[in-house]
Amino acid sequence: MIGWQINWLSWNCQNEGHNKLIALPGRLNFVGFHFQTSAGMYRFLDSDAVRKERRLIWAVNRSVMENLGSIHKKNGKKSKSHWNLFIGLLRIFAVLLKLTGFYKKGYGNAKHIRVNEISLSYPDLPAAYDGFRILHLSDLHIDSIPGFASLLIDKIKPLQFDLCLLTGDFRRDIHGSFSHILKPLHILGKYLTAPFGTFAVLGNHDTYLMAQYEPESGMELLINESVEITKEGEKILVTGTDDPFNFYTDAALLSLETTGYDFKIAMVHTPELAKAASANGYDLYLCGHTHGGQICLKEGVPLISHQFEGKQFNHGLWHLGRMKGYTSPGAGVSGMPVRFNCPAEITLISLKRS
Repeated sequence: MIGWQINWLSWNCQNEGHNKLIALPGRLNFVGFHFQTSAGMYRFLDSDAVRKERRLIWAVNRSVMENLGSIHKKNGKKSKSHWNLFIGLLRIFAVLLKLTGFYKKGYGNAKHIRVNEISLSYPDLPAAYDGFRILHLSDLHIDSIPGFASLLIDKIKPLQFDLCLLTGDFRRDIHGSFSHILKPLHILGKYLTAPFGTFAVLGNHDTYLMAQYEPESGMELLINESVEITKEGEKILVTGTDDPFNFYTDAALLSLETTGYDFKIAMVHTPELAKAASANGYDLYLCGHTHGGQICLKEGVPLISHQFEGKQFNHGLWHLGRMKGYTSPGAGVSGMPVRFNCPAEITLISLKRS
């Protein structure tokens, strides 16, 4: 493990007449360029020096956006977050659920996590990856329900998988301390260890400061970068981007401009970069963010999905050109710890060579 120490940096940022103090993490850690496992090898496409420089630039940009409280979208629009208003409305809704007796039922639903096993076939899948199994988790919000890490572990322990991919949103809130989630994430990380690596991207609920605890989590963060996985001499590519829902930058889009692989996987917190991934020849796009609606009508129609790309991206399997995509309904909950007509999910994907 290569450690990289950076002194605390701070400066003032002018915004609407207010001074904001921006701080960078006291350390940013990077793994070595190659990582050998008993089953194979993975390596980052960029050198350690390039990754360090890009990670620092990313941390600066992300810290500014977080501290200004602004939402940056791919279309160039900027707006203020209305999360506090949304939470206020949810609290009123929670009171109504409690008065009608439905809150307890919804809370029980949220604690019931299903393992959804799906099989995806590809004619051009490298032969070595026929039967390759990917564990996909999204939107853990691990502090929303007491003891939630234990519920996840009970479901994950019996599973066998080659690669683990997590598509963001590790905490409940979008502001404030996150120290309380470090211990449960560390414990959970022990059960997410995969022969070909465990990789994660950040979501809109996550902060750039989480990057300094990357080694303790047992996960490798992919922040607008790619990792090459080798199995029996055959290679595939996994690309992870920063969250495009609140913190879009062109670096996320540029990271998807990759060539030279027979099979490529994109992991993004939201479906927002699906068109770009498809245009760049990605075969599988994994995301979350929507929670499948979390609270749905009996037909599975979400009351709110928090995505605007099209209803086909709300949850489950979808196609865009030759690319297959999967929007996880999420393992955890946010806003309110209830689910209706939308089960919490851990997804186990088997790749097949058709």
